[in-house]
Amino acid sequence: MATSRRDLLKLSGIATASLLLSQKSFAAWTSSARYPDPRIIAVDDSFKPYMLSSAKVEQIATGYRWAEGPVWFGDMRMLLWSDIPNDAIMRWDELSGQTSVFRHPANYSNGHARDRQGRLISCEHDTRRITRTEYDGSITVLADSFDGKPLNSPNDIVVKSDGSIWFTDPPFGISGFYEGHKATPELPQNVYRLDPETRKLTVVLGDVNGPNGLCFSPDEKILYVVESRAKPNRLILAWDVVDNTLKNKRVHIDCGNGTADGIACDSDGNLWCGWGQGTEELDGVRVFNTQGKHIGTIQLPERCANLCFGGEKGNRLFMASSTSVYSLYVNIQGAKLV
Repeated sequence: MATSRRDLLKLSGIATASLLLSQKSFAAWTSSARYPDPRIIAVDDSFKPYMLSSAKVEQIATGYRWAEGPVWFGDMRMLLWSDIPNDAIMRWDELSGQTSVFRHPANYSNGHARDRQGRLISCEHDTRRITRTEYDGSITVLADSFDGKPLNSPNDIVVKSDGSIWFTDPPFGISGFYEGHKATPELPQNVYRLDPETRKLTVVLGDVNGPNGLCFSPDEKILYVVESRAKPNRLILAWDVVDNTLKNKRVHIDCGNGTADGIACDSDGNLWCGWGQGTEELDGVRVFNTQGKHIGTIQLPERCANLCFGGEKGNRLFMASSTSVYSLYVNIQGAKLV
């Protein structure tokens, strides 16, 4: 991704300097005074190699209404994420530790990704569309309808190595006025693939019950999707990816009394899942191996909605969690798609 720093500074299309936020106060939450951090728990011994004895959970930003959709820009050493009810995309600078408003209004954006050219790809609830932010800050609409009907409210998004864009489309953002606007769904709750050249939308999964977070395995041979309205428990489902079609549906993880949301794979294929139900026992991140076995837990004081890997070496986990964003260095890198 040969994107210059100058180009990326234009991405927001706003005068970011005029919207700088003061440094947030972190007094309500304190990091562990001890190493290793007791909030990082090896449920199974196989998780221990991924733990760093001198790394602990850090709160890097707080004061939001619902933090979602983190995405890392390594060439800018910055993290972007959505604060959906406040209709903003936020920016955190790794070097200074400062937060600022990247974009406001942001059409109640939710999930984000980067395309193969380094541009920001966003799911917008209010406009019910997928957009790309060009290097000059202009916005290109990639998809806003299927079969002549408006999309529901695109939620989470990933970009495959071939440049295709895959996203979930539940009606969560049009169920009321808190994260968008109220409207009647006209399409099933599908998962779509957007062709990067023709911009043709294809339904790869039809009428999933609340499709939410999604990610590919490191070799892109498996697609994982959170079915967040499955009964009686939320599920993480898996499919084999064959020529951009999905086969062999199976339950990879039954979430039990937990609520998986956003998900990400590391380079070993383990699944790191935003987790929670508003209780101390469940809130945070859960890690599952390739067989779907729970091997590790990161306890947070808030429910984690979504997460991503980033940092200078790709081994820093960023966790967008209700009103705050947390980070943790781990002994594994995020998956780099082939």
